[in-house]
Amino acid sequence: MEDAVSDTGERRSRLRQYQVQLLERMQAAQGTGTAAARELGVLVGARHCLLDLTQMGEIVPSHSITPVPLTQPWYLGLANVRGNLLGVVDLAAYLGDGPGTHADHGTHAAGPDTRLLTFAASLGLPCALLANRVLGLRRLADMRADGSDAAAPGWCAERYVDGDGQPWTRLDLAGLAREPRFLQVSLHASPQAGLPAGR
Repeated sequence: MEDAVSDTGERRSRLRQYQVQLLERMQAAQGTGTAAARELGVLVGARHCLLDLTQMGEIVPSHSITPVPLTQPWYLGLANVRGNLLGVVDLAAYLGDGPGTHADHGTHAAGPDTRLLTFAASLGLPCALLANRVLGLRRLADMRADGSDAAAPGWCAERYVDGDGQPWTRLDLAGLAREPRFLQVSLHASPQAGLPAGR
């Protein structure tokens, strides 16, 4: 029993240390301006994505998510993150790639690497995206631009390829936060009556 408690405490300590290191890296990247052009690499479903660090809030372990009735299948529900209620969106399902980590609407099967990526406060949207895994910082300077996907919305149209030939989709969270479909989580309300995720 003591071993189990010790293992749990050790895991929490390692997780806290990882979060502190990642936060320090994010703050350093934000302080260096655009010259560094560092992005956070994440896995969303099977898609490799890049996120602008200045548009992100926190990266937190997956929380308990409370389903909200009569909402879109990609809207998983609400999570309490440090006392703030955030709407949680399965971005893989929203993009039409199939569910990222949940089997059905209202259920959420988080793996050990699953994280919630919160929006920066400056975006004014109490929302978090579900990511299967955080892959670490990436430099756009080390990648080549691969044009844009004409069929994709502007906020996820930019494509890059890294040195290993891995394709990446660059996400603009500010653009996503303004997309009417993203703000319309209800199954039945009209688009004019849509509320931002989590409000």
